[in-house]
Amino acid sequence: MAVKHTPGERIAELCKTYSISREVLAERSGLDVELIRRIEEEGHIPDLAPLLKIARALGVRLGTLLDDHQELGPIITRAGEAEETVRFVTGLPEAGPSGGKALGHQGLNFKALAVDKGGRHMEPFIVDIEPEAVQEKSTHEGEEFIHVLSGKLSLEYGKASSVLEAGDSVYYDSIVPHRLLSADKQPVRILAVIYTPV
Repeated sequence: MAVKHTPGERIAELCKTYSISREVLAERSGLDVELIRRIEEEGHIPDLAPLLKIARALGVRLGTLLDDHQELGPIITRAGEAEETVRFVTGLPEAGPSGGKALGHQGLNFKALAVDKGGRHMEPFIVDIEPEAVQEKSTHEGEEFIHVLSGKLSLEYGKASSVLEAGDSVYYDSIVPHRLLSADKQPVRILAVIYTPV
């Protein structure tokens, strides 16, 4: 079943429900008011860290920003159905020629796999990393498990850098600054499972 709300729309809905202004949310989350506005109104998400900080500031799980329905039993996502569930893109705008107007985002396309599962503690995604992805390093509470499905993945973790190929996997603490990029300017697809403490 397709989810009706983007993460930004869900944040705006929760803020309205809790009578929390953008300014208060910015103060609680440690984020800039303008970034919150862009997430709510434009769907701009530079990386997962802001969503996690907003979820924490609102006292909800990351999944709450992705959910429309909640199911207590097992959730099965059939092949091809991930394209129809929650989908969002992270990344920084790519600068135009000579530093001119931004050409749009080159980033990570997240397709959530378990949006209907109520009370979940893990967030599984299929992530497509664009060849020219422009990402900042991210840092947030929790842990991540990555399994490379296709392509060559460059993982920058703290000061270290590793290349993972199809079939390789990695498990790491998300509090260490990290980012995922294409290692050879070709598309990369990964399975990512993110755990954040409630």
